[in-house]
Amino acid sequence: MDGIWSGLADLIWPPVCPLTGTRVSGHGLLSEPGWSALTFLDAPCCHVCGLPFAYPGASGSDSLHACAPCLARPPLHDGARAPLAYDDHSRGLVLGFKHGGRPEWVDRFAAWMAMCAPDWLAEADALVPVPLHWRRLWSRRYNQSLLLARALGQRTGVPVEADSLLRRKPTPSQAGQSAGARRRNVAGAFFVARPESVRDRQLILIDDVLTTGATANACARQLKRAGAKSVYLMTLCRVVRTSDATI
Repeated sequence: MDGIWSGLADLIWPPVCPLTGTRVSGHGLLSEPGWSALTFLDAPCCHVCGLPFAYPGASGSDSLHACAPCLARPPLHDGARAPLAYDDHSRGLVLGFKHGGRPEWVDRFAAWMAMCAPDWLAEADALVPVPLHWRRLWSRRYNQSLLLARALGQRTGVPVEADSLLRRKPTPSQAGQSAGARRRNVAGAFFVARPESVRDRQLILIDDVLTTGATANACARQLKRAGAKSVYLMTLCRVVRTSDATI
């Protein structure tokens, strides 16, 4: 019976590539041009924030190198990684997932995230999704960061702490704001409701896009104040050029 309903659904809503609009063999799949349009990130990169480098460091690709922003202003988290660059192509995937009611891609997103930092996941005690304020959750119907955390937890076996870090106040959208405005926007927005759930634990903060790092820093500050041993950040995408910071 499920197969019949699935077949009828495919007739009414045929599966298409979300990037190119061409027919594909199943929902949640990309066409070949869609795959080739995405930019997957890999070494060499900043060992702190994961910003890709054009060339290996002068001392060799196996050495640890930090980018200029991380040297000038180290983040409050202990490191960040993302499998995808946030650009004109991946933006459609992210916005469809975040605002367009298209959560069916979450398992594939989690698979990509799991491959970008397997050593962190092997040592993590819990995954902590960046929370939404209840008003935004009501309007959006789901928290995309929580969906990513749950899918990643199912894939890796790392438990999800969904009710430890909470958002105490609604904040305007970060879209289009400068780095300074983003920091002011989220100042005091988060708090740890259950410090015992994060104390002395290695945590991975989960979000959809890393832009300026303002949200991640605000969350990491509260988690470390509550006693977290370490706080790493994993996102689906990260901005590589400042001109991409438009989510």
